[in-house]
Amino acid sequence: MQERADGNRLGREMSPYLLQHKDNPVHWRPWGERALAEAKASGKPILLSVGYAACHWCHVMAHESFEDEATAAVMNDLFVNIKVDREERPDIDAIYMGALHALGEQGGWPLTMFLTSEAEPFWGGTYFPKEERFGRPAFVRVLNEVARIYRDEKDKVRQNAEALKDRLAPRRDSAGAEPPSEARLADLALRLMQAVDPVHGGIRGAPKFPQPQFFGFLWRAGLRYGFSPPREAVDLTLTGIAQGGIYDHLGGGFARYSVDERWLVPHFEKMLYDNAQLIDMMTEVWREQKSPLYANRIAETVEWLLREMLSEAAFASSLDADSEGEEGKFYVWSLAEIEEVLGADDAKLFAEIYGVTAQGNFEGHNILNRLGAVALRDTETEKRLAEMREKLLARRATRVRPGFDDKVLADWNGLMIAALANAADAFDRADWLEVAERGFKFVCTQMTSNGRLLHAYRGGEAKAPATANDYANMIGAALALAKVTGKRSYVERAREWVEVLDRHYWAQDLGGYYFAADDTADLIVRPFSGQDDATPNANGVMVSNLMALHLWTGEARYRERAEAILRGFGAAMSENVFAHAGLLVATLDSYAPALIVLIVPEGGDAKALRRALAGVSLPGAVVQEMRAGEELPASSPAHGKTAIEGKPTAYVCIGPQCSLPVTEPAALVETVKAARQTPSA
Repeated sequence: MQERADGNRLGREMSPYLLQHKDNPVHWRPWGERALAEAKASGKPILLSVGYAACHWCHVMAHESFEDEATAAVMNDLFVNIKVDREERPDIDAIYMGALHALGEQGGWPLTMFLTSEAEPFWGGTYFPKEERFGRPAFVRVLNEVARIYRDEKDKVRQNAEALKDRLAPRRDSAGAEPPSEARLADLALRLMQAVDPVHGGIRGAPKFPQPQFFGFLWRAGLRYGFSPPREAVDLTLTGIAQGGIYDHLGGGFARYSVDERWLVPHFEKMLYDNAQLIDMMTEVWREQKSPLYANRIAETVEWLLREMLSEAAFASSLDADSEGEEGKFYVWSLAEIEEVLGADDAKLFAEIYGVTAQGNFEGHNILNRLGAVALRDTETEKRLAEMREKLLARRATRVRPGFDDKVLADWNGLMIAALANAADAFDRADWLEVAERGFKFVCTQMTSNGRLLHAYRGGEAKAPATANDYANMIGAALALAKVTGKRSYVERAREWVEVLDRHYWAQDLGGYYFAADDTADLIVRPFSGQDDATPNANGVMVSNLMALHLWTGEARYRERAEAILRGFGAAMSENVFAHAGLLVATLDSYAPALIVLIVPEGGDAKALRRALAGVSLPGAVVQEMRAGEELPASSPAHGKTAIEGKPTAYVCIGPQCSLPVTEPAALVETVKAARQTPSA
């Protein structure tokens, strides 16, 4: 594909988001040495625009301004314009979003940052309208004023740039701070309940995000300390999500968030990472409660994943919120159309259960939901409803579909591979496990070069330097597959990736992993943080991964590194608990590493014991199956344990303490429930 003669250079890019802008009259450049060199040579400031393919307000700003010849002419005259897909280059997004936060602005996309010709940020915002509204100045006015300040007030620009760069520099807040104690974690599990909406679940207020790290901590702490309210808060939240409009009741899959406090009106984009984390959390809660609702939602969402989200052998990134230029148009219904498809009798029942009215519940249309009565109906009614949903799904398939971002991201795939492996284990679905293993193999073969992961893949090309999240989540996927399959090759792959992380990402003076590698050359700083985003932070994930590797291998170095990370972020966890929920979960893993050893005599198998384990929640547990002639490491708490009476035998070890031998599946479940709870609870 040829670059446009007018200077737009996005036509050769692989990112669907960048390709959405290849025909803009704006002279967009992709981020890279060439664009940065052009800025230096021209002396012009850089206008950096960051977004992603499924971003509604990115589309709005594109239609209003980037497709407008007059606006583009101003941009081209005054700036070197660089467009970045935040999903393809999350390291760049992290730096400049951090700069926006340092300016006291609320983050979001599109991110519109103004940089010096040396790529240093000095001012910015998010969405700017073409005409002044929403209390925001018109975009062209902003462009002219920023260019004037850059030209006429160089000292002010330099002062801003230096201050922001200093704020972005990694630093350790308090050397040697200890992570929260067991008593503190137990107290937090109860105190954080104050943030939970007691009626609808989720965090109080609107908009409502699923917050998987936060609710993951409540679930884990509830199990460990014997608290019912945190576990009930998780159940209430997941029920609201499962029955709300945030869930696609026809096609499966969860939207990004709801704009209201009831989980009714979604921001309609569907992201791979949200669905991975919700599958994983629902699976864990299902193990304990056996909720048919969760079982249905997990199966339907995996079905959606396999039907709509495969990109070659791995998983695509997202489905857009918009179709035909309207947010949610693909998903909403009128009562008349439902009556046309189902007929009067079925439509009456369907409308009653899914909250459909002639007036609608969203801009004159209906978002399907079951919030009016969240309990499932009787088997016969649910079967009838399933048949109706199939008819409506077939009708919906004739509509213009939302945009599809089919690029493969290593970190998001790691989350989904782990979630699928865990769900396959819980529900005994060999087909799901096969898909997870196939996706893992794809990342290992198609997104790896010279032993190093690459972050993004599309259309036969892998590119973009891997972040710590890529390694952390793919290590997590490897360990999930090792647990479910028993294949040691997955453990060895995890160990290899840890070596890369330690060599290229470890911040010795800070006690944690940088987000970017030491040889990522096009960044002004290397981001360093323990805070979760919409996805879990790599440092928290790595604490759990390292503790698991310590149990698998017996090597103390993995445990010592995990403890160093927790010390490195100890002060940050205390200062901002909510933002570090992933590290709180990891702290639980460090205090109570869970190992279940299955010793299988010659000629036997552990299938019955494994099926029993699938029905009880012990998040983060390592399951090791040992056969005749195999030995556990000498440092393992189960070292030297043997099978009893020639039967497959389980030992449940939390920290250094192991249970008595167990040979019966029902007894194993009770043993796990007893062992997972701290004696002081």
